[in-house]
Amino acid sequence: MTAARNRTASWAIPIVVVALAAVVAVVLVVSGGSSEEPPAPGSPEELALGEEVYEQSCATCHGPEARGGLAGPPLVHEVYEDLTDAQIRTVIAQGKPPTNWPQFEGGMAPVPGLSPGEVDAVIAYVRDVQRQAWGGDTP
Repeated sequence: MTAARNRTASWAIPIVVVALAAVVAVVLVVSGGSSEEPPAPGSPEELALGEEVYEQSCATCHGPEARGGLAGPPLVHEVYEDLTDAQIRTVIAQGKPPTNWPQFEGGMAPVPGLSPGEVDAVIAYVRDVQRQAWGGDTP
């Protein structure tokens, strides 16, 4: 009888480990896969830099105050509400194929030449514009 218990214990532990891993995976998928905290509002200096860089590098497509333009969607749309800062950094660096907005057939090209600080400042600025548009709620 002891040998039977040992055999049961030897296969039960891996099953429990796999089950726990599956639960963690489901939680990450449902939560968007991120443990990133909601972004804090940027400092006045960071927001000013972000606005300047946004106007130079982003407004041509995404319009003034991220309200949308002829070549890019509005960033104050609910589609972007759950994007993490890391996801936004990836889109800025790598671009994005058209998915949510079929009218913008070319998708978004990568934005070259921005330093990590400038990217963070743009993200802080866009988050600030989103907060204002959404009545102070953090995206």
